[in-house]
Amino acid sequence: MSLKNLNPRLGVLLLFILAAGILRVLGEGHITPLSNITPIGAMALFGGAYFNNKWKAYLFPLLTLFLSDVIIQRVFYPEFAQGGLLYQGWAWTYLGFAAMVLSGQLIIKKVHIGNIVMASVAAAVAHWLITDFGVWLGGCTDPTTGQLYPKDLAGLLKCYAMAVPYMKYMFFGNVFYGAIFFGAFELIQRRYQSLSANNYQLPNAQR
Repeated sequence: MSLKNLNPRLGVLLLFILAAGILRVLGEGHITPLSNITPIGAMALFGGAYFNNKWKAYLFPLLTLFLSDVIIQRVFYPEFAQGGLLYQGWAWTYLGFAAMVLSGQLIIKKVHIGNIVMASVAAAVAHWLITDFGVWLGGCTDPTTGQLYPKDLAGLLKCYAMAVPYMKYMFFGNVFYGAIFFGAFELIQRRYQSLSANNYQLPNAQR
């Protein structure tokens, strides 16, 4: 591939995705003061909004989530690895993450504050509904009783209610990091016109 065919927009987008993964690892290690506010939702929305190829919108953020998960499990929480690379119930978490990418694709057609906030709400709620359904289905313990959540509607609703604070933090992270990621990329894009999506509209072009 010649230098003329290199896509600077794709490179910059990947740097933002990588930065989100690094920030997540640092937060989990309490190296930053925002350990309760994760950037993964904003990373999902960012990927969904900016990658033109749908498979890239899912692949690169999901790959970053996976790599950061492996690092976090091995370095900070090895007791939860259970002999594998990831924690129990990881598939539900990744399904919830994919739903957040979809929120970015469907809602952030044009980048502005209203769309980012709406997508942040949708992403947080989707992640909450999917991942905590997995928590309930997987037979986790109710911290208020020490017993497993009952496999009925009351048990599911109790599981959802117990997870509301985490959903709230997810929303805050979506908005906080979303403002940084989207705001920074839009500023860079205005400064460097070669990063504009208008330059990559040919069939099979990569964004």
